[in-house]
Amino acid sequence: MPETKNVVMGIDMGGTSLRGLVVNAANEILAVEKTPTNPKQAPDRLIADLAGWIEDVVRASGIQRSQFAAVSIGAPGAVDPQSGIVYHAPNLGWDKVALGPKLSKLLRVPVLVENDVNVGVVGEYALGAARGSRQLVGIFVGTGIGGGILFDGVLYSGSRGAAAELGHNVLLVDGPRCGCGSRGCAEALASRTAMERDVRAAIKEGAKSVVLKMMKERAKDRMTSSIIQRALRKRDHVMQEVVKRAQHYLGILVANVVNTLDPDCVVIGGGIAERLGEGFVAPIRRIAYEHFLRRHDAERVRVVPGALGDNAGPLGAVVLARQRLHLGAKK
Repeated sequence: MPETKNVVMGIDMGGTSLRGLVVNAANEILAVEKTPTNPKQAPDRLIADLAGWIEDVVRASGIQRSQFAAVSIGAPGAVDPQSGIVYHAPNLGWDKVALGPKLSKLLRVPVLVENDVNVGVVGEYALGAARGSRQLVGIFVGTGIGGGILFDGVLYSGSRGAAAELGHNVLLVDGPRCGCGSRGCAEALASRTAMERDVRAAIKEGAKSVVLKMMKERAKDRMTSSIIQRALRKRDHVMQEVVKRAQHYLGILVANVVNTLDPDCVVIGGGIAERLGEGFVAPIRRIAYEHFLRRHDAERVRVVPGALGDNAGPLGAVVLARQRLHLGAKK
């Protein structure tokens, strides 16, 4: 039986839900739990509830509380991994919340905190689609577009900890307004939010589409990845055109990243890529290859969909905890 002295709990913390995995030294998942979050709660109350939930998951895993080495969290927004402070998380309504220190005090174990996209990219690097890569860029497409960069397994954070904001590369000068205030960012052109805006605009102008009907039938107030998938299966023309446009801009974004950093792998993650897989990524890859400066060996740069789905974040958080606490793991 694998040793349990370095069992770690990895958590992906979203604005609406938490997903946690308890993982042992052999990368075996001992427990999987998901629970809703309430962003309207005061941060201290939410953190106290989080601590209680973690204790429950520990019991469900069959591992003694004393056998845990750490808890590691991927949190949305601007995070300082050194201090464990979440400086700005709009989806949670947080500003300068000491998540790591507060939770560590309650649980009496080390608590590490990193940006949620960064941990997802680490997960794909170590255990998913990018295994064997040395230089990796991850682009995660969801409500927004986030990124992560790894060189030889180490996250690149930049001089101020602000590296890999790939969704805010400007791809279309004077394009749609982005949530950051700029125009023409990749996020304003190719995120799920941008796709929904474009679908609604097309319908308002008279185009026929089943998307809004699907959303109403499923009581969805936002266009989810599952709605996109269903609309494409029904050959909804509006959805097809909107996705095609998003793929074009994502291909340009990938090309810009490759022309700048020359990684050996680019992973496209997030809910849409998870749902649509290679069918979503293949056009992105083709467009990217067409815009590489060095095209004669373009295929040496793998552009692939993520492989871990919802587990990418929690598993990446576990891997980071092992690295930073020097826990090691069984091969």
